[in-house]
Amino acid sequence: MEHQNGSIVTEGMKEEAESIKNEANAYFKEKHYNEAVEGYTKAIGLDPSNPVYWSNRAFAHIRIEEYGAAIQDATRAIELDPKYAKAYYRRGDAQFALSHFKDSVSNFRCAARLNPRDPDLRRKLQEAERELKRVRFEAAVALPEDTTSALNTIVLEDIFVEESYNGPVMEKNEAGEYVVTEAFVHEMIKEFREQRKIHRRFSMQIILEAYERLRELPSLVDVDVPEGTHITVCGDTHGQFYDLLKIFELNGMPSASNPYVFNGDFVDRGSFSFEVIMTLLAFKAWDTNCMHLTRGNHESKSMNTIYGFYGEVKEKMGQSSIEIFRELFCAMPLAYVLRKTVMVVHGGVPTGDTGCDLASLRKIDRVREPPDAGPMCECLWNDPQDEPGVSPSKRGVGYAFGPDVTKRYLQQNGLSLLVRSHEVKDAGYELAHDGFCCTIFSAPNYCDQMGNKGAFIRFNGEDMVPHFTQFEASPHPPVRAMKYASGMFGMM
Repeated sequence: MEHQNGSIVTEGMKEEAESIKNEANAYFKEKHYNEAVEGYTKAIGLDPSNPVYWSNRAFAHIRIEEYGAAIQDATRAIELDPKYAKAYYRRGDAQFALSHFKDSVSNFRCAARLNPRDPDLRRKLQEAERELKRVRFEAAVALPEDTTSALNTIVLEDIFVEESYNGPVMEKNEAGEYVVTEAFVHEMIKEFREQRKIHRRFSMQIILEAYERLRELPSLVDVDVPEGTHITVCGDTHGQFYDLLKIFELNGMPSASNPYVFNGDFVDRGSFSFEVIMTLLAFKAWDTNCMHLTRGNHESKSMNTIYGFYGEVKEKMGQSSIEIFRELFCAMPLAYVLRKTVMVVHGGVPTGDTGCDLASLRKIDRVREPPDAGPMCECLWNDPQDEPGVSPSKRGVGYAFGPDVTKRYLQQNGLSLLVRSHEVKDAGYELAHDGFCCTIFSAPNYCDQMGNKGAFIRFNGEDMVPHFTQFEASPHPPVRAMKYASGMFGMM
């Protein structure tokens, strides 16, 4: 027997821990990552001296995007066995996911010294080194005083529609100007369904008009839902265009009488992110009251660089369009309040003592890349937890907030319900915190591997009670998820 932190680990406990670890491995293989985390946790409880259990749990945490927890577990494995290459590997993966490229390179180099013949490890090290060089180069050439807007450099009149173009064409008004109409939006969706493009002239007009509508909004937007009307709230769509179409099939196309709120994370991971964001922007450009868009943590440069959207934009619209989308995302509001009772925000409520009330959120300067801390960061990154109070997030960014935090925030601001997204849920939604916190997730079979349902919420103006609709994933063309992701994540 051995002694660990004052407790005795018997041979029987070790055998049981190994058996549980094998069960957790089976869960992991079947992509039941939460169950795998639970299994590895039980094994650790029996034998906390085994670095394999900590490293395996780190890998499972990575799969469910809990990168902060993964770093902690991998660090513990390294403390137990400084020559355990896989632990450095896992810590490097998690740090890369958080854009901590310097730390990621350091860990991959440690792993490579311990396991120099692993070709996958060499590829990941090269990818991390490449991203680190990119970040350092961008910092070196950055001009803080340069406020030139990529969107302001677009001159629509200089983009000609060739006679050979045979896709959808916008109608012209009496002044001879192209206008975004409902008919054009529907024709555009048909083109996207068939994996065809629309002309760059029309894409740019949609982006510019949607941007103008978004940037004039406050950071927290109030939307009325009068009696006799309704509004639908959707969660993450993550580039799953054909599942977006399923939502419209089940619930109707967006219109002034059938408005939607899409609660962030429109892009990345799924390989039809361009089609998703252009569809949502087109509805916003056509009728600003039919489409409300909340910024998610993936509407940011750091995420888009790694998780695929920038690679997809480069292929489908050209390198020069990347900065245009970056500016567009910075214009998106952080939260909505529906009929003065329901708050919709991507991550969760801010947890700090100052700057947290609705009036303060309305005034946040959101037109920037998300900071690493503060109310704006927390709106995009926070998650609920069962325990009361506030804890560091397992993601490595933001915080986890308990039921007491949710109830206090709602009470102080005269609200009845928090609707947030940001997390995969097997059923597509989950009610927590005694029913005061609802998570909604609208990307079924997330990344073509999680097996979850998607869901959306419909609120009627009479009572603002949530009504849930679940749906399964729709077939899509044979383009794998993460196709456009950074080399490291494209391999996952």
